[in-house]
Amino acid sequence: MPARRTKAACDRILDAAGELFAQRGVTEVLMSDIAAAAGCSRATLYRYFENREALHTAYVSREAREVNRQLAAVVGAVEDPGERLLEALTHALRLVRENPALSAWFTRTPIGADAAEESEVVQALTTGFLLSLEPDDVPAAQRRARWLVRVLTSLLTVPGRDADDEQAMLREFVVPTITGIRSAPG
Repeated sequence: MPARRTKAACDRILDAAGELFAQRGVTEVLMSDIAAAAGCSRATLYRYFENREALHTAYVSREAREVNRQLAAVVGAVEDPGERLLEALTHALRLVRENPALSAWFTRTPIGADAAEESEVVQALTTGFLLSLEPDDVPAAQRRARWLVRVLTSLLTVPGRDADDEQAMLREFVVPTITGIRSAPG
């Protein structure tokens, strides 16, 4: 029971943080603002998250897992690795942009690139996805995952002209790079 209460309290705090991120932008939200919105004291908030960075990390990790869950449902049946990658990237961009709390990390004062690059969860999920396309050398997949996260954060920070333009860039540059490196003779 205590673990469920802890998770419920963390979720309530992270939900409040997400609402504030959407309203004000990530960098403008103070820990005291989150505590007030979550209906708890600052002392309680700091019991769950030792500082702002820990809260940001927990928020990014939770949301990355949710995006990953939604992506798996969308691309799970796509057989062709290149098409599966393209669909996953396009859908991931759409999911982040359609969620005001997530898009706030890449607009106003964009700090999403740092958060995504530093998040072990984001890196692990991206690496796992790349390995699901075709089993590969884990260190190589991890390097490609880090590069892919940089490409996605770049598109979130500086979008293409429109969705078709972005999809064309992904199809022309990213898909061949990821699938070409993987299938190139060793």
